[in-house]
Amino acid sequence: MLLSRLSASPCRSAALHNFFRASSYSTGPPKQRRGRRDQGGEDPTDRWNYNKSALLPTSVEDLVNIPSVTANELEAEKQPPVGVKMLARDFIEDSLYNPNYGYFPKQATIFNTDTKPVDFSILRDSVEFQELIAQKYADYGSDKYEGPGRQIWHTPTELFKPYYAQAIAQCLVSEYLLKYFPYEDFIIYEIGAGNGTLAMDILNYLQEFYPMVYERTRYNIIEISGSLVRQQKNKLYKAHPCAKVYHRSIFHWKTREPAPCYFVAMEVIDNFAHDIVRYDLKTMQPYQGVVAITKEGDFDMVYTPITDPLISSLLGIRAKLGHSPPVNKLLQSSSFLRSAYTNMPFAPNLSPEEYVPTRLLSLLRTLRTNFPRHRLLLSDFSSLPDTIPGVNAPVVQTRFRNTTIPCGTLLVKQGYFDIFFPTDFERLRDMYEYLLSQPLNPKSTADAIPSRSTPLVSTTSSLALGTDFFSSTYPQDRRTPLDGVASSSGLPVGERKSNVFTHAEFLETYADLSKTRLRNGENPMLDFYKNVKFLF
Repeated sequence: MLLSRLSASPCRSAALHNFFRASSYSTGPPKQRRGRRDQGGEDPTDRWNYNKSALLPTSVEDLVNIPSVTANELEAEKQPPVGVKMLARDFIEDSLYNPNYGYFPKQATIFNTDTKPVDFSILRDSVEFQELIAQKYADYGSDKYEGPGRQIWHTPTELFKPYYAQAIAQCLVSEYLLKYFPYEDFIIYEIGAGNGTLAMDILNYLQEFYPMVYERTRYNIIEISGSLVRQQKNKLYKAHPCAKVYHRSIFHWKTREPAPCYFVAMEVIDNFAHDIVRYDLKTMQPYQGVVAITKEGDFDMVYTPITDPLISSLLGIRAKLGHSPPVNKLLQSSSFLRSAYTNMPFAPNLSPEEYVPTRLLSLLRTLRTNFPRHRLLLSDFSSLPDTIPGVNAPVVQTRFRNTTIPCGTLLVKQGYFDIFFPTDFERLRDMYEYLLSQPLNPKSTADAIPSRSTPLVSTTSSLALGTDFFSSTYPQDRRTPLDGVASSSGLPVGERKSNVFTHAEFLETYADLSKTRLRNGENPMLDFYKNVKFLF
């Protein structure tokens, strides 16, 4: 069964007309558009002449004169901005995370099945299980008549607690016992911890089944939402003094963790902001998407030559990895074919919109710099239904009068809509391993692995010299070893590279599936979320 956080409905209510009018937008190829009539009844001049250029270059005076802003600069604003322009990722980030009007601080509620776990053994089949969950959703009450409804979304951590979290815990503790116990502490960092359910269930599991490991556990949560920080502290601090919650965005994290640690990101990167890239089909020059917001609050997407260093860096990494852009390979290889194609009647001059994971690249860089000895456990959607048009495009949806409403555009009223993306896990793995293979800045003393008096650390550089001692061919599934850091075997062998697992493969390895088996033999923890993958 393919799932998203809000079960999408194909129905659209006629009553939504006035609600969506406040979030007006324009889509499709640029075209001449009539301006609004002023109070005197005359048409004002257009804000842009859409016939000048399909690419709207930065020389267009009206666009240049609009001030540029970023999501960070808008954090103190009380209302969504007007009369500005910003990159697509800043528009998405502001819409989702602005402290004063963003979707997560103001609209979202994480589904909670209360403290008592579901007794799966008494349920007849998956239909009865879904009816049980639907009833728990109904317990939240009906939506109000006007405006967006209560934005409730669920995660497997909440649906299958505590058994889902116990599988995560078993995965982490197995690695820790094999590689570091008892010489290193068991250090875990989690981002996007929601209600704190995953952390609570992991720590309860360690306390009950691995008490010696629990004594050496330090559980850290990095959370951007102030309201969720309060929930997490109330839930965890009294029960588990080893837990600590930091109210901070992972993108603003500056503290360096030199010790081995595990970094957990469950159902969080789908809400990481993306940028939009399109290619000029004549020249193959990439263009970046910029959201322009008029003083009247209308949205338009315009495209300018790429100037953003993060977009440029991601496209450069992609080229080095051999990940081609979403343009027909024949068109990529032949300027003659591109010229012939673009001169055909009604042929587009730009490639389809591609949503590129620039914020995900920021996360991977943060891990590389501030958590040099981490091990990443990440899970999220690999595909989604009801996405808007484009390559790697998101789902944009909200709830209205107890109905989930999927939208057809990214340009919607800030804070009212969830915006979440699928992840290409194979490309993510390649990019992640590429970044980890790059050397840290040798001129910075902060990049040096500090010497520690444990059997797993050497202060000499002999490991770097001995990488190829035992074999003329270095294992392809191993990273280059860090100088001064031995493997668990003491041999000059680097960490195992990350692998991609399906949801079922991961749970069949680490979960106790008997706990979630229904009377007819079905197992919803395996059968649901078939569009989810793991990176570990």
